Amino acid sequence: MQGTVSAFDPATGAGSLVTDDGQSLEFPAAAFENSGLRLLRPGQRVSVSRDDAAVITLVTLVGFRSLGGAQTVP
Repeated sequence: MQGTVSAFDPATGAGSLVTDDGQSLEFPAAAFENSGLRLLRPGQRVSVSRDDAAVITLVTLVGFRSLGGAQTVP
C-alpha cells in the first residue's frame, strides 16, 4: 500500500499518512525503525506493509530497499 506522509515526529518515530484512496493511517515508531531510514518529511511518498492484524509494520520510501534487501514496490 502506498501513500503520502502527512505528519512525522522525529522525537518518537511515529507518524501518519494518507493513502492513495484517501484513508488516514497512523504508523507506530516500530514501523519507522524497521525501515532503516533516519527521517521522513510531510509530502514524501511511502510504501507500508501490514501484518495479519492490519498493524503497519514497515514504512519506507517508495522504491527504497529495506534492511532485509526486499524492494518495497507493490
